[in-house]
Amino acid sequence: MVAYYFMFKQGYVMRHLCISMVLLSLLILSVNSYSQDTPTALEGPYLGQKPPGLTPKLFAPNPSKEYRDWGGYFTPDMQEYYVTRRYHQSGESSKVVFKLEGNRWYESEVAWGGSISPDGQTMYSRNRYRERTDNGWSEPKSLGPLFEDFRIMRLTASAKGTFVFDEVGSNGDGILRYSRLLDGKREVPKPFGKQINTGKWTAHPFIAPDESYIIWDSEREGGYGDSDMYISFRQQDGSWGAAINFGDNINTEGEDGGGYVTPDGNYLFYCRRCTPPNFEIMWVDAKFIEALRPK
Repeated sequence: MVAYYFMFKQGYVMRHLCISMVLLSLLILSVNSYSQDTPTALEGPYLGQKPPGLTPKLFAPNPSKEYRDWGGYFTPDMQEYYVTRRYHQSGESSKVVFKLEGNRWYESEVAWGGSISPDGQTMYSRNRYRERTDNGWSEPKSLGPLFEDFRIMRLTASAKGTFVFDEVGSNGDGILRYSRLLDGKREVPKPFGKQINTGKWTAHPFIAPDESYIIWDSEREGGYGDSDMYISFRQQDGSWGAAINFGDNINTEGEDGGGYVTPDGNYLFYCRRCTPPNFEIMWVDAKFIEALRPK
């Protein structure tokens, strides 16, 4: 009888031990599943990223091996960040926006993205634009017949409404053009001079809101790699100065381009090709730009 009691008790303990282990395993699986489905919260300025110094670093709020981001733009109030996401395996892309609510960033897909005017009221993509509305952005509109025949990749605007954009040629070369607002009317786009339009590839311009400089990328003699970034400063007589290479701290042997200065003027964002065909967004303190300005 005693032996039977201990055998019964031992079986009872073993059964409860097994049940406890199963419940513990389920709990662990549940916790792991929840942690995988819940992304890390993005809090603070610049999507929670630690700002860089004068050495470029990767801007990766959601690091992933499945995709890379390309061509990001902040709104002037620094409350929204629009970026294109490209997936490695499929080659497909999508538009994503991060919005700051309180001190936290929330991510969602959107139908459109592009450069944003200094007043935050217009978004440009190729030869179309959208206007800010109470509910977000309007439907795309054409920039008009003056721009319909240009193969535009990037168009940026100054506070005065001057457009600066690239034109992709049929042979892969490109040049930059500008179009000003004169007495409220849009002028016919004109090409920049040789100080800017020189080289095999000239594309992805950014004009400073006050029109004090233009940034672009190009393949030209004396560069560091396939595509380097350059800057031209506005001269006292209104002309554009000679192209200045950003130097080997920014440019590499590969492709570097798509330069853009954040609306607060603090950082240069740009794209660097890592392993083809993938790009990564880099950022660096924009103080170095002023150091390049001819005295």
